[in-house]
Amino acid sequence: MNDLKDLFSSLPRPLRIGTRSSKLALAQAEELRRCLAGLSPTLAAPGALTLVAISTTGDRVKERPLADIGGKGLFVKELEEALTSGMIDLAVHSMKDVPAPLPPGFVIGCFLEREDPRDVLVLRSGQGLADLAAGDRIGTSAPRRQAQILALRPDLNVIPFRGNVDTRLRKLRAGEADATVLALAGLNRLGVEDVGVTLDPEVMLPASGQGAIGIEVREQDVVLRAVLARVNHEATALCVTAERAVVEALGGSCRTPVGAWARLDAAGDLVLDALVATFDGATLWRTSRKGSFHEGISLGRDAGQELRRRAGTAIDWDA
Repeated sequence: MNDLKDLFSSLPRPLRIGTRSSKLALAQAEELRRCLAGLSPTLAAPGALTLVAISTTGDRVKERPLADIGGKGLFVKELEEALTSGMIDLAVHSMKDVPAPLPPGFVIGCFLEREDPRDVLVLRSGQGLADLAAGDRIGTSAPRRQAQILALRPDLNVIPFRGNVDTRLRKLRAGEADATVLALAGLNRLGVEDVGVTLDPEVMLPASGQGAIGIEVREQDVVLRAVLARVNHEATALCVTAERAVVEALGGSCRTPVGAWARLDAAGDLVLDALVATFDGATLWRTSRKGSFHEGISLGRDAGQELRRRAGTAIDWDA
């Protein structure tokens, strides 16, 4: 007991939790704060944990596709700079926004329990993809979503559509698109209900890490990492690590349409589905793996390597 007390008392005070400034990001940071406060009266004390909101380039530049301004890493770059400078002690991320691998000197200290990783189709009217007319506009700036939508409905018109959840729903209501696709996890965390139809992963395979919150820290901060290990959700960690192994093995860029979804079955085995596609959805390559949860990285790497071989030169991996 004294060892635990010494561990918590060795942490910086206050412990500064870095987060993006959006409503969803702040909700995720609060989730971490609740988890940490539940570990010890020391961390639950007033002022022990403080949120530091940081505006990222990905948040500020909203009218251009992410791929045109540097990719998903723009949501984490400023947070990593704040870690390096000592402005914050840890950074809260949506894992789907975190490039693989991490830069040297950083590690994911823990994963919080994953929310539902599926996507939701939100329409101005109607109940599903079949209710959209040829030529209707579906708003998304995610290559993965675009490719899978066009694979099912090549007659639809996919248009760029960025912004936070509230912004995209407002754009939809204003008639800027006939439909959009959002992450169910974000809707759930914001308490937004009954806004669309949830898409089966057979139809829309999620992004690697979708629905998962990861906490990034400096590799050298061994005391903080020991504390974070106490709130780590092991099943989420195993699954997201396998998914990220797919992405890393595939290579490619932020323009490459990639999906990866891992989960543990009733027997405790890890089941992994992965895909890569051409941007126009004309061709999708899909594969799956199943094995011991201890083999997640090798299963993911093997799946990614297979997809890269099969897609070959049909995909411009450096675009």
